Amino acid sequence: MASEAERTFQRFAVFGESSSSGTEMNNKNFSKLCKDCGIMDGKTVTSTDVDIVFSKVKAKNARTITFQQFQEAMKELGQKRFKGKSPDEALENIYKLMEGKDPATTGVTKATTVGGVSRLTDTSKYTGTHKERFDESGKGKGIAGREDVTDNSGYVSGYKGAGTYDKKGSN
Repeated sequence: MASEAERTFQRFAVFGESSSSGTEMNNKNFSKLCKDCGIMDGKTVTSTDVDIVFSKVKAKNARTITFQQFQEAMKELGQKRFKGKSPDEALENIYKLMEGKDPATTGVTKATTVGGVSRLTDTSKYTGTHKERFDESGKGKGIAGREDVTDNSGYVSGYKGAGTYDKKGSN
């Protein structure tokens, strides 16, 4: 059972830490593991409890914990989470919660369009000079939409027959 817990520990230890070897876990990932695995339930075990237990098991000036220290932390959290059970039974239940869990990334970074945001970003409703910055499909025109681009064709801007002048016929 501990080997499955160790694999879960390693998956969470390397999560978001490109330099991590998976042997040590920081407080952020420890907290994430507790939340994602359902150890932290918000009632009997809160984020404060998790932080306190982490600080208790880690070495004095260290910022990370090893798997050994992690097991101690799980024993403490197990007794708090599963009151009335023996420490071994509580630890067994904690490991059952952790089985096969991966760090969750669902809903972590989500673009929100709350309230008036969609109305404000709808280019078809733009007026005045702002309307000129986008084509019909709503895609930006880039520099052409922000600056007056000079037309060096030699024709006046309002002239309808631009490019129709025939040199041969003039005399």
